[in-house]
Amino acid sequence: MIPPKPVASAVVAFGFVLVLYLVELVDVVLPLNLDYYGIVARSLDGLDGVVWAPLLHAGWPHLLANTVPVAVFAFLAMAGGVGQWVWVTATIWVLGGLGVWLTAPSLAVTVGASGLAFGWLAFLLVRGVFTRSLAQLSVAVVLLALWGGMLWGVFPGTPGISWQGHLFGALGGVVAAWLVARADRARASSASSASTAPPPPGTLGT
Repeated sequence: MIPPKPVASAVVAFGFVLVLYLVELVDVVLPLNLDYYGIVARSLDGLDGVVWAPLLHAGWPHLLANTVPVAVFAFLAMAGGVGQWVWVTATIWVLGGLGVWLTAPSLAVTVGASGLAFGWLAFLLVRGVFTRSLAQLSVAVVLLALWGGMLWGVFPGTPGISWQGHLFGALGGVVAAWLVARADRARASSASSASTAPPPPGTLGT
């Protein structure tokens, strides 16, 4: 499903990707070693990496590999509006990062936005199940056909790749989809109750 404001959504998605490129450029040009600010598993000093890790990448090839899925899924995840996207992204960001911190190999430093990409993909795949929306389920089927192979990344296998980041990012996306569906049902229930409530005494209609 295309976001209701596609131009604004595209600007936000492009802006986020641009930030990733600017951060990597700064890391390359200046001797800052920003990758050391990633998530260091089960280290209190590395816990703040939950905030910074999605913005950091282990070189240009790593960032280039993440660019297309990050841009595409970030854009599509804005179907509910940019405000909802911010909350969805925050949920994936925090839950995914904490999952990595708890389960990654000891003292391993994890960086990269692929956890967000997996989270947005999972959000897009399952939200139709929670909302019982045929349109969203149709989008999920298309995404599964085009990008379903990505989901193998949640399993161990490729050295140097954080399957924990992929797995917990995806779980964060599922949680975000459930929270969004729950909030939508609550709003719909409130609107229905308000529309069926009898008017107060003395109210005149026009």
